[in-house]
Amino acid sequence: MMVKDLIRPIPGMRQLSLARQRLTFSGSSTFWERKYTRGGTSGAGSYGALGDSKAHFLNAFVREHGICSITEFGCGDGHQLSLADYPRYIGLDVSQSAIALCKNRFPNDSTKSFFLYDGACFVDRASLFESDMAISLDVVYHLIEDWVFDAYIRHLFAAARRYVVIYSTNTDMPSVVPQVRHRRFTSWVQEEIPHWRLIQVPSTGAVPGTAGFFVYESLEDARAAV
Repeated sequence: MMVKDLIRPIPGMRQLSLARQRLTFSGSSTFWERKYTRGGTSGAGSYGALGDSKAHFLNAFVREHGICSITEFGCGDGHQLSLADYPRYIGLDVSQSAIALCKNRFPNDSTKSFFLYDGACFVDRASLFESDMAISLDVVYHLIEDWVFDAYIRHLFAAARRYVVIYSTNTDMPSVVPQVRHRRFTSWVQEEIPHWRLIQVPSTGAVPGTAGFFVYESLEDARAAV
């Protein structure tokens, strides 16, 4: 008998562990607040090679399209933002601790503002948070509750005048952790927010569970440019 046979998991143990995690999962915003409070970060996607590649894509997009202002829904701990070159930036997050981290990371930067985001209470009829471009990085597949997803996506697109850039997976598939829920969000946007056109999808978009950049352009802005 090999050692690996001695430590082989008991059948059903993985499913039982996942079920236990789901029972103790108390919501998207609570999960992230607890994570940051305990010293956690925005995750591996905001650091290292992944963080650098996102910054390269976004900085190039901002330059090429003359973007003057950006609103981000889900600014996290601010590390990804530290790699960015944005003229003016507004960052929102559901975690009070994340906002505090960003406040401390950029104490004297007058080009950046941060606000606590609550989808149930967010009403911006005066377009105070509107920018040339709204971005969402590694957030969509962490929106577990349907109403949270619905409100978030509507607020994201409403905050953009010209472009919306989303970095996410785009497949309906099971998840092995309770804080992740993969969705085919492009179908939802096409049906619910039809005045936006998907102009770029990732080359890896066909691979289930693989995240990439999805870029939307406002049809109103596109017509104005003609």
